[in-house]
Amino acid sequence: MTFPVVGMVGGGQLARMTHEAGIPLGIRFKLLSDTPQDSAAQVVNDVVIGDYRDLETLRAFARGCDVITFDHEHVPIEHLRVLEADGIPVRPGPDALMHAADKGVMRARLDEIGAPSPRHRIVSDPADAVAFAAEVGGFPVILKTVRGGYDGKGVWFVRTPEDAEAPFKAGVPVLAEEKVDFVRELAANIVRSPHGQAVAYPVVESVQVDGVCDTVIAPAPGLSEALAGEAQALALHIAKELGVTGHLAVELFETADGRILVNELAMRPHNSGHWTQDGAITSQFANHVRAVLDLPLGDPRPRARWTVMANVLGGDYPDMYAAYLHCMAHDPQLKIHMYGKDVKHGRKVGHVNTYGDDLDDVLERARHAAGYLRGTITA
Repeated sequence: MTFPVVGMVGGGQLARMTHEAGIPLGIRFKLLSDTPQDSAAQVVNDVVIGDYRDLETLRAFARGCDVITFDHEHVPIEHLRVLEADGIPVRPGPDALMHAADKGVMRARLDEIGAPSPRHRIVSDPADAVAFAAEVGGFPVILKTVRGGYDGKGVWFVRTPEDAEAPFKAGVPVLAEEKVDFVRELAANIVRSPHGQAVAYPVVESVQVDGVCDTVIAPAPGLSEALAGEAQALALHIAKELGVTGHLAVELFETADGRILVNELAMRPHNSGHWTQDGAITSQFANHVRAVLDLPLGDPRPRARWTVMANVLGGDYPDMYAAYLHCMAHDPQLKIHMYGKDVKHGRKVGHVNTYGDDLDDVLERARHAAGYLRGTITA
């Protein structure tokens, strides 16, 4: 029997962990990576170094692959249509992926399918952004480049007309959104296969620091069963209407008046789902592999009452391996996941997962380990 070859475009940590999830199944991976030093390129056997923006590079890479999937949304959509015309399954396909690649397209489509969103519109220049602010009750507002932003990049918190000038310097369309009065950020993660089977993970709370995900708590503490069900149903509805195959993360605002609004979409494994590696019966990565191969999906239920994921960011302490002795002795249940990246200040270089029955204890253990690995905690 010949096992399939999954072609993964992008060599980051998401590709690395997706490859890891495919190993027990005997799934072979082929990787298109920017450099040999990229996170996934260090561990995948079959690596092609090349530019994903070059069509002929993509076509050559796709030969011999049974399906193509991604660890980012930046591949030109027109190139993916060519791959499909060549007979290569692309999952998620270009018709779906365009909604994650372009925030303006995403907002327009979410409006069409009735998904609740902040008030928004594309603005043409700083004066138009000021006019939008007046339409939604005044500053502050949020401005975003429609393509390419992540981890707080390409996003501006605009308090004055003068602040509205910076987003337009990149020369790309700008999306304006109202500043939502939210009490916390949530994420609903689902996985959907080509034949329409779908599973939903527990809705999580995502804690952001300086625009970067710091901590994820699964399930979201104090979230009513009704609102959790609404968030899961919304994510499943979006996946169906947009034709998503594979993993979909729907980042949400929980508002002060008890509503949920869609903030962002990601059609790939996502930081808010990293807890599933150790906290769910089937991880987001394993289910993404199953989905793109159209295999039956695995059980998404949690293994423990609480699981907490804390990102490990680069700081002033480059020798993280030396911290393992303390972290592992301090918490034998701790799960450490490192990405093979050089340590740079503020860069995501790994994450830790903790789990148990006492949320305060689980939170403290995760934050202690992440802080100690970074060097902000020394005892």
